[in-house]
Amino acid sequence: MTMSILLYASLSFSTFLLMGFPGLEWAHHWNSLLIFVGYVLAFLGNDTVLHLIRTNPSLHQPMYYLLAILAVTGLGLCMSTLPSVLGVLWFDAQTVGLVPCVLQQHFLHSFSFMESAVLFAIALDHLAAIRFPLYYASVLTGPRVALVTVVLGMRSATITTAPSLHLLKFDYCHPGALSHAYCLHQDMIRLACSDTCFSRFYGLCIIMLAMGSDVLFILLSYTIILRTVLTIASVGERLKTLSTCISHILAVLCFYVPVLGLPIAHRFGRNTSPLEHIFMGTVSVLFPPLMNPVIYSIKTRQIRGAILKVVLLRKIQ
Repeated sequence: MTMSILLYASLSFSTFLLMGFPGLEWAHHWNSLLIFVGYVLAFLGNDTVLHLIRTNPSLHQPMYYLLAILAVTGLGLCMSTLPSVLGVLWFDAQTVGLVPCVLQQHFLHSFSFMESAVLFAIALDHLAAIRFPLYYASVLTGPRVALVTVVLGMRSATITTAPSLHLLKFDYCHPGALSHAYCLHQDMIRLACSDTCFSRFYGLCIIMLAMGSDVLFILLSYTIILRTVLTIASVGERLKTLSTCISHILAVLCFYVPVLGLPIAHRFGRNTSPLEHIFMGTVSVLFPPLMNPVIYSIKTRQIRGAILKVVLLRKIQ
């Protein structure tokens, strides 16, 4: 930790210092190995889901197209943080310039907003399938899913552009290290000596209007789904219908709990150990893309069947 501070003191304030796991230098190799394995499993899992959806005609349906978009988003989250995280852990490359840091946080936040939006879109898919089963196939078509994807992608990239441009204009005169092995908007603002009131307020509004509205509409969708399911006379049919939503509910929890918990820890956990912030930051970017393929492979019968089919074919060959 002392060496990191001395290193940062010799740098200009437009260069930032990324953090590894201070205080756990004795377990550095084990930490780097575990995180590397996590990234590898996340890449393999999401690539497998994409391959199965692409090569199985039975999975060429709107629901699975949305799962493919979720997998691409997970890969984007991993790629946004992989270079700097492994650079810090493997090569002790702790310094990063202003422009690369701004670009990294821009892509990281964009993919986070995109994943939030995709989870909301999947909730709408479940709502349409359960509430309006007769119109589902005609309303949710492949071209419409593609259009929704483009709109969500443009929304995610656009709402993070203004805060990223403001970061480039700020003067950074407060020496200190960033809290993680990658760059975050709220982390960079902390080191700026310019007037950051508008940027802080705008960032808060983005979170409330984008992720906040996604969470609100997901809750509203499941409220309507629950009311619809309760009108079904058969208990067995109720459970069967609700079981189709379990994987999505688990994916929502895996994403929103760490992602929303990290800003809360930054704002209210100033007296907590830096290791807790670093651990939460690592979980928030790695846990959702790691767990989504596992959840959907186990809980989605069609994807599970496609995986078993590939495994059996390889055994026969």
